[in-house]
Amino acid sequence: MSHDLVRLPEFDKDMKPLKKRFRTLEEDLDVFIKSALIPFHEEGTDYGGIVRISDMGIEHPLLYKVRKFACRALKGRGNQSGIRIIYAYFKAENRIELVEIYFKADKAKEDRKRIRAHYM
Repeated sequence: MSHDLVRLPEFDKDMKPLKKRFRTLEEDLDVFIKSALIPFHEEGTDYGGIVRISDMGIEHPLLYKVRKFACRALKGRGNQSGIRIIYAYFKAENRIELVEIYFKADKAKEDRKRIRAHYM
């Protein structure tokens, strides 16, 4: 089964300064998508790093936060790198939309206003 993966323009805007700080981020994201994100939805493989955001009152699509993301540019931190990814999963369409990416040291929480603007 193949997933349709979409990066929202805001996600790409978030990525731009992060890629300058963390040079391996784009490659690490590709690895994460192939090895963890897609298996999580296709096979139910859960390594404990993806959690559902269920307190926003949005039932469709399903919203998730990635808390464990290994970024090689953040040496010695492993999957506790502090990089957070917010995405929406459309089960019927088998589509994943990458909504937001941020570094936890720069920003404490996801942009709920952005999420609501897209999915409410």
